[in-house]
Amino acid sequence: MEGRAKGKVCFGGRILYLTADTALVARQLGGDGKPGTDLAWDPERALMDNISTDEITPAWACFYYDQTLATYVYAGMRDKCVRPGEVKAGGFEVVVSGLSKGCGSSRETAPYAEKWAGIRLVIARTIEKIYGQNCQNIGLLTSTDFGLVPRILAGEEIPSTEFTKGLDAISKAIVEAGGLFEYNKLRLSGKVRPHPTRTGARPMTMVEKIIARHAVIGGTDEALGVPYVQPGDALFVRADVRFSHEYVTPMAEALFKEGLGATARIEEPQSVYAFRDHLTFLGDVMKEEHRKMGLLERAQDLARTQGLFAERQGIRLYGEVPEGGSEAICHTAMLEDIALPGQVVVGTDSHTCTAGAVGCFSFGVGSTDMANAWYTRDVRLTVPETVLFVLSGTKRWDVAAKDVMLGVLGTDYCKEGKAIGKVLEFGGDGARALSMDERATLTNMAVECGATTGIIQADETTVAWINGMRPGVDPGRIRAGFVSPDPGCRYAAVFEIDLAKVVPMVATPGDPRNAVPIDSLGGDVRDNIAYAGSCTASKMEDMDMYARVLKAALEQGKRVHPGVEFYLQFGSQKVKRYAERMGYFDIFERAGARLLNPSCGACINAGPGASRTEDDVTVSAINRNFPGRSGPGKVYLASPYVVAASAIAGRIVPPSEILAEPVEAAAG
Repeated sequence: MEGRAKGKVCFGGRILYLTADTALVARQLGGDGKPGTDLAWDPERALMDNISTDEITPAWACFYYDQTLATYVYAGMRDKCVRPGEVKAGGFEVVVSGLSKGCGSSRETAPYAEKWAGIRLVIARTIEKIYGQNCQNIGLLTSTDFGLVPRILAGEEIPSTEFTKGLDAISKAIVEAGGLFEYNKLRLSGKVRPHPTRTGARPMTMVEKIIARHAVIGGTDEALGVPYVQPGDALFVRADVRFSHEYVTPMAEALFKEGLGATARIEEPQSVYAFRDHLTFLGDVMKEEHRKMGLLERAQDLARTQGLFAERQGIRLYGEVPEGGSEAICHTAMLEDIALPGQVVVGTDSHTCTAGAVGCFSFGVGSTDMANAWYTRDVRLTVPETVLFVLSGTKRWDVAAKDVMLGVLGTDYCKEGKAIGKVLEFGGDGARALSMDERATLTNMAVECGATTGIIQADETTVAWINGMRPGVDPGRIRAGFVSPDPGCRYAAVFEIDLAKVVPMVATPGDPRNAVPIDSLGGDVRDNIAYAGSCTASKMEDMDMYARVLKAALEQGKRVHPGVEFYLQFGSQKVKRYAERMGYFDIFERAGARLLNPSCGACINAGPGASRTEDDVTVSAINRNFPGRSGPGKVYLASPYVVAASAIAGRIVPPSEILAEPVEAAAG
């Protein structure tokens, strides 16, 4: 970037303030041939919080992975306050916002769209971990220092050190090099070498132990492992599993070829996986205006490009099945087929953290990180702090892990961004009592706090579950990966959760952190769509929950409310076969549910179950409800129990509205 080599950066363009008042955002952009209005810097002005990557580049914009993205930056912004092309035409170089910039999906299209639209610096009160790392990887500067704004307005040349303050040594070197590819060229040629960690003996958390075992000491072919690490240590770790899906694989391949040449080969392709799981039902729901833009063809090209890449590189592709839909959602497949305790798993999706349910360190990365990892087999990271949630007691009969996690998301700790970049570890007797599917719900939604990942200690429940899913896997191999926290290890914070006090919850529209007890809604929220699916809630035990409620409804002579469309989607073909074997198909169909093959689908506004108008109200078992995430309507997040009960009632209700308390529970 111009000026960085001299140690100073000067910004000559305009500043775009993403304000809480969207009318002010629109005023800065102008449009219709009128110039935009520059706002004066006012540190007291309310800025927009929780700007998700869905808002920066909505799902349909991600069918592009070239500079066309610049036209559609912020196209998903709330109140439609940004129109295509306005940011690029406006001459903005700096963008300023509030808390939690870049929350949500790991899509690297978001910072690329900003960069290609002319943005050189992102300033926000807090910056989400994956988004921030993606910015570093592509040379887009970031800062949380609002004191820079008046200095930029005064025309001051800003020392480049302002943008590396507080960064670890590797992140600092990447920013100084102008991006990850430039840094790795120097690294692989031996011109730079990551500083080895010299942390002394100390008790470590589970994730710290896994990182220490997988630490790359020097070059990419040297031995692995260091005795100890601590939060803040910067290093590269060798990944046991690397995966991507069709949304991201083509962009990562383009970066792979650009950085390493057209004939570059993936190292250890047997540990790399590709998934056709995001867009398999897109043709069922794509709006006519997007069809006219040729977006359906572009989406289909993504799948074709990924298929050709997988074939050329010899990697396993979980593809589309003949009747539509996919073999499995990537995160479901990671749990059922691939991940093992103690491993490092990286994927181009923020919900890669799901696999932490089996006791591995599993986290999402962007396209640039994956393109590098295909060749080097490693990814860079800063050792994160860990927050411990100690679960005790026994859940109520009408409470699921989703309610527990919504309660976590609703804490001030998460709302204030204090969990960003950390690991959420779930322990205690309450965690050990959970089934594997329910554990996976907790780890899946760790990223909704901005956390790097979630993890639960592997145990004999883990061994039995993996053996049931993957007959023939040596139990000794599973147990060999077990890790446990050392006595006296340091946690950034510790929270105690009495499961007996957890009640059915919902997250009101706009953010998963808008969590409230369902009773606070007063039973007055009518829904016209109910969606049971996504990587969060399409597992086998989720099917048990849906079936329990719908069976009770049928026994009462009730079916899905006539004003509600109820969609029920399986997470994998294994889950689908399980539901069929258990006799659930009959229950689901008699109750009036529409059954769908595996796909991310409605969760990313790419399949049946997504809203179609702003007036639609959806009660959904998905993991996030950012504006535009699952269509233009309002989305309430809830447990499988609540989603099924609300589909029957036609309004958002607790499970007890349909499902009676079990006799044994009442007696106890």
